This record gives sequence, structure tokens and C-alpha cells, in this order.
Amino acid sequence: MALDAPSSPDDARRALVEALVATGEQDRAAFLRVYRMTAAKLFGVCLRICGDRAAAEDVLQDVYALVWKRASGFEPGRASPITWLATIARNRAIDWRRANPHRATTGMEDAAELPEPSPSACDTLLFDETDRRLHLCLDALQDTQREMIRAAFFGGLTYAELAERRAVPLGTMKSWIRRGLLRLRECLDDDA
Repeated sequence: MALDAPSSPDDARRALVEALVATGEQDRAAFLRVYRMTAAKLFGVCLRICGDRAAAEDVLQDVYALVWKRASGFEPGRASPITWLATIARNRAIDWRRANPHRATTGMEDAAELPEPSPSACDTLLFDETDRRLHLCLDALQDTQREMIRAAFFGGLTYAELAERRAVPLGTMKSWIRRGLLRLRECLDDDA
């Protein structure tokens, strides 16, 4: 079944949800659709955290292996599909960083070598709407919560690294981020 270009962000999200649910039923064509709709975004998450192109590619492969195994556990009512996928990518990339503490990370230098993907209409609608909603909700958070969530989820820093940088106990950092994430979730749920 070919994926028609959705006409709205809601259609794009619905298409990704349908593809993920079908992937959970071991539908290989649906899995390919999930990959095509999300690979560029998830590779960016992996590259930003790993700081190494080859490592990011390896991590991305692990991410999609996990998606194939865990798609049946995806609950559309609990999280947006791109958030669910990005969380898997972020966690796998952080696991890689922890396992490879001595490998130099270069940040985004490798990003210039990334091929310029031509996103589909589905990708564009889905990511633009998701980004817009996320940034509006992030802007509504307290400064500290916003900074810590951005550093953890966009910058790939662990809670321990953030606690050390801010010179606060790890439990305090976890509480700040947890409360911020709860507020962020409420905002995103209200927006949906």
C-alpha cells in the first residue's frame, strides 16, 4: 500500500501511527514506511548525541531493530509516534556514549557531510507541526526546566552530567526535569 502525501499535520501523524501499529503486527512494508518517514530525524538525534557519523549510523541501525521488536508496545494514546521513536533513539545514543566514554565526540562537524534529504510532504508536515508545538510548550516552561530539558533531550546530556554542570544533587536534577516533562506533556496534550 503506497503512502499518499497527507494534507495536514494530523494526517501525517495518523499515517505514522498507522505504520507503527502495523509494524507491531510484523508488517514489513509498514516498517519500511516508518523508516522512510523518520530516518532523517532519528539519524540527526543519534548524530547530535554520538558526535560521530559512523557511530550514529550504527546506533540508528540498533534503533530500528528495537522499533521492529517493540512496535507492538507502542500506545498511540500515550505519546506521539515521533516522540516515542526519538526517545528510543536518544536512549540508544546515550547508551553508546556511556559505553564509549573515551571516544572523542565532535559535535555537529559531521553534519555538513549529511546528504541533503528531500523530505516527503508527510515528513515536512509531521515534523513542522511537531516542532512548532514542542517549542511553544517548551517556551511556556520555567527557564531552568526548559534549559535542562533541552540539554538532556536535544543536547544528549545525561542527568548525571547536567547535575554535575549545575552543581546540584542528581535527585534534584531528575526532579527538575521530571516536573518539566510533566508540564510539557500537559501542554502538548492540551494542544492536541
